[in-house]
Amino acid sequence: MALDAKGRLSVPTRHREVLQLLCQGRLTVTKHPDGCLMLFPRPTWEQFRDKVAALPMSAAGWKRVFLGNAMDVDIDSAARVLISPELRKSAGLKNDVMLLGMGSHFELWDAETHAAHEAEVMAGPLPDALKDFSF
Repeated sequence: MALDAKGRLSVPTRHREVLQLLCQGRLTVTKHPDGCLMLFPRPTWEQFRDKVAALPMSAAGWKRVFLGNAMDVDIDSAARVLISPELRKSAGLKNDVMLLGMGSHFELWDAETHAAHEAEVMAGPLPDALKDFSF
């Protein structure tokens, strides 16, 4: 998958109809602690935003990261979403990107960064939370 020259991401066909029904094509994009971007359907973003806003002052820095960098975007008539230059730069997004469905939201990664991150995760030990998980 690729960003176009203007930094627009084509929303995959399999997600377009659901996103139109769920949020009328209205999304919010913000930074993720792992260096990628998170794309939320607007109603899901509002729930996440409220949880972040309720965090104690000890988390003020992360509040700024999540809330201060959030940008509302709409899926355009050509089924594209514009990723701002600031957010593209912060996530190191070049041309080739990966869009991962994460249940309640999407993650948008630079393809090369994602491959390196995934290789690191796969090389590490299984976390305790997954030790008794049945595959």
